[in-house]
Amino acid sequence: MEVVRDVALLRAAVAAARDRGERVGFVPTMGALHDGHLSLIDRARAQCGCVVLSIFVNPLQFAPTDDLAKYPRTERDDLAVAGPCGVTIAFVPGVEVMYPGTRIVSVVPERMADRWEGALRPGHFAGVLTVVAKLLNLVQPDVAVFGQKDLQQASLIRAMVRDLDIPVVVDIAPIIREVDGLAMSSRNRYLDTDARRAARALSRSLMTIANSFASGNREVRAMIAEGEACLRTEASVQADYLSVVDPDRLEPVTSAATGDYVIVAARIGATRLLDNHRLGDSLTVPS
Repeated sequence: MEVVRDVALLRAAVAAARDRGERVGFVPTMGALHDGHLSLIDRARAQCGCVVLSIFVNPLQFAPTDDLAKYPRTERDDLAVAGPCGVTIAFVPGVEVMYPGTRIVSVVPERMADRWEGALRPGHFAGVLTVVAKLLNLVQPDVAVFGQKDLQQASLIRAMVRDLDIPVVVDIAPIIREVDGLAMSSRNRYLDTDARRAARALSRSLMTIANSFASGNREVRAMIAEGEACLRTEASVQADYLSVVDPDRLEPVTSAATGDYVIVAARIGATRLLDNHRLGDSLTVPS
């Protein structure tokens, strides 16, 4: 694995892969790698001879109320696992490399970003899309792999690629879950034993709604009531939202259909977690 920290070396390494006749896959991350990230690397490796992994904690997507300084930075450990997992090039830039000089242009999304995470974190998705657009331009991959757990983010990236005619295939990989049903996330490391037990209510609420749908229920209001009752079984879980949305624009629906998504976000103490599930797919988590 080649570790590069500046743009010129990145482009040279990617060009060398192209000269070898290899397709290029790309997995952008903010580090603190876990098995969910490694599954994205595996997915890129299955499609491409060269896999580029980026590790960059993007300041643009943090609100003033977010604690950028507390975001886990585990570069040494991340690089130690990336190579054996099949990464060809690790791009680990500093802020000065990604944002040299005064920034004048950003990628600002339209209405699709105003709900859910966008409503709770103003400006977040502009920061995400700006850095992803830059990274896609730098790497110029054939395939870029993102995780379904951050569904709204992945959907907006797919829309950006379509609307701006960026020549890359966006591959959205399914959620990888812990043994206890919790969706894998870098934030899980902040949960103590009690908080982790309480956090399992998120995946249980999704399973409750998925089971209701599988039994023939299509009335979203009733399904959400069942899911909310599940969340309320844990007093420390403070839900930000629980909804059933269409798969294209993530707008709320009143009658559920196969392919719609159940989305949930909640706080457990100081830790905020996201999860989702596609209706019609199987989901089994511990009770």
